[in-house]
Amino acid sequence: MTPLTLRADRVGERVDQFLSRQLPQLSRSAAQKLLEEGAVTLKGLPVKKNYKTAEGDELVLSLPDPVEVDVVPQDIPLDVVYEDGDVIVINKPVGMVVHPAAGHPDGTLVNALLYHCGKSLSGINGELRPGIVHRIDRDTSGLIIAAKSDFAHLALAEQLQDHSLYREYEAVAVGGFKEDEGTVRAPIARHPTDRKKMAVNFLQGREAVTHYTVLERFSGCTHLQCRLETGRTHQIRVHMAHIGHPLLGDTVYGSKKPYPGLAGQCLHARRLSFVHPRTGERMTVECPLPDWFEAVLDKLRRMS
Repeated sequence: MTPLTLRADRVGERVDQFLSRQLPQLSRSAAQKLLEEGAVTLKGLPVKKNYKTAEGDELVLSLPDPVEVDVVPQDIPLDVVYEDGDVIVINKPVGMVVHPAAGHPDGTLVNALLYHCGKSLSGINGELRPGIVHRIDRDTSGLIIAAKSDFAHLALAEQLQDHSLYREYEAVAVGGFKEDEGTVRAPIARHPTDRKKMAVNFLQGREAVTHYTVLERFSGCTHLQCRLETGRTHQIRVHMAHIGHPLLGDTVYGSKKPYPGLAGQCLHARRLSFVHPRTGERMTVECPLPDWFEAVLDKLRRMS
C-alpha cells in the first residue's frame, strides 16, 4: 500500500493525537499501535509515540497490507443513493450497526459493503472498518458516505477536519424552543463514569458545534433541522440533552421509557454535501424522511 504523507499543522501536539485528528476514524489506540510497530516515520526514522510535532514535520504513515479476517461479505440489501468509482453514499436504516464490534460481529454496513463493492474499499481504517469515513448511530437512520480508495478516504477525512463535509439531520426533540434557531457550542468527551456514553465536558472535551432550526412546533415536542459543524460521537443527542431538549425516544440521554413506534432516538441524516475527491465538484445528496419518522410527525400533529 502506498505510504501516506501527513504534514503537521500544529506545534507541540502528541503524534498519536495528530494522527487520529488527521484521520478521524483512526482511534488513538490504533494510532499508538501503528507507532509501536514503526509504521510512522519522520525523515526515515521511526517516530516514538510520545513525540510531539514540530513545525515543518512531514510524517510518513505506512499502513500494513490488508490481512484476512472473519469480516465476511453478506448479501444485505443496501439503499444506494449515489455511487461511482471513488465513493458510495448509503441511506442506512434504523437498527443497522456501521461496522463489526463486540456484540455485533456481522450484519453490519461493512458486511453489506464488502458484498456490494468487493475489494473496492479503502483500507485506512483497517480490516474491520474498510471504507468507513464517518459513522452514524445504530438507531439513527440516513446518509453515510464510504470511500472506495485510500485517495478518496484521505480527501473526505480532510473535509471532515475542515468542516467542509456538510451534514444535515432532522430530529424531534422534547419540549418547546423559545427561539426559531440557535447554536450549541459545548465540547464533548467520553462520560466520566459510563464509557458507553458521551457528555459535555468544558475542561477535557473536544470542540463541538451544532446549529439548529425549528421546522414545526407541537404540544410538548419540536421538529428540528440540525446542522453539524463538527462530528463528535452522539453530538446532536448530547447537545440537545445538554440544553434540556433530549431527542424523542432517546433512552440513553433522555427518558428511560421508549417512545411508542420508535426503535431509538428520532433522528435522521437527511442531507450530505461534499467536494468530490476526484472531480473537485461540490455534490449534495439527500433522502426523504423514513415512514416511521413521518408517522411520528403525524401522531404529534394529531395530538397537538
